[in-house]
Amino acid sequence: MGTVVSLTVPVGPGEGLQADLARLEAATAAVEDQFAALDAQFSLYRPDSEASRIARGELTLLQASPLMRELYADAVRWRRRTEGAFTPERPDGLLDLSGLVKGYAIAEAGRSLAALGVHDWCLNAGGDVLVSGSPAPSSAEPSPWLAGIVDPADRRTLLGACPLGARPSPRLALATSGSAERGDHIWTVGLRGASGPRRPEFTQVSVAAQDIVTADVLATAIVAGGRPTLDAVTARWEVDVLAVADDGGLLATPGFRAPRAA
Repeated sequence: MGTVVSLTVPVGPGEGLQADLARLEAATAAVEDQFAALDAQFSLYRPDSEASRIARGELTLLQASPLMRELYADAVRWRRRTEGAFTPERPDGLLDLSGLVKGYAIAEAGRSLAALGVHDWCLNAGGDVLVSGSPAPSSAEPSPWLAGIVDPADRRTLLGACPLGARPSPRLALATSGSAERGDHIWTVGLRGASGPRRPEFTQVSVAAQDIVTADVLATAIVAGGRPTLDAVTARWEVDVLAVADDGGLLATPGFRAPRAA
């Protein structure tokens, strides 16, 4: 996926340190295996992947693996729910599930961590974050994880920090989409002029949600669909959104405007 993945796990002092480190090593290996397997199957940059074989016409969806068909069906459901703002097909008709696979990979890695008995962690995959528990689980009042949101106009500056995990935040995931990191790689919906596609209304959109797939899909959908999709998403889903307009202006739901999110 061309994505840097980091895992943060609090460890205890004293005699439990070695056990914590051993558990962290096992957790890191599980996350690495999860991402490597999905990259090998879904990356369009790997000529031997299942996704590339479908793109070349060597394999049809009916002949594809159960997971490929499952994620395609899930992507189609998201296309209907977002009224076409999120779609699994590129403008050239090529099937591209990258808008869904990273969120799925993060969610699967989270389930692997839970199965290993790791309950307090922060998983960051290319700026998309999923957390569990607290960075200070032994505290009388465990604090939330804080996920920073970078200013697309200055990558050295944060627009704010979103609390995830422990109370009072009900959100466990934060995903950010836009053109700041990878250029204009998200195809826009209904934004065509006489000379072709227009620039998106938003250069960056961050969505905080209960699960990472929802956060990732909706962030991409808002970039693609612009203000109408932003309005529809905030009316339909229990999420918080911070959108950076192409003129540098900010649009934020109350969760991001609150002092605790600053």
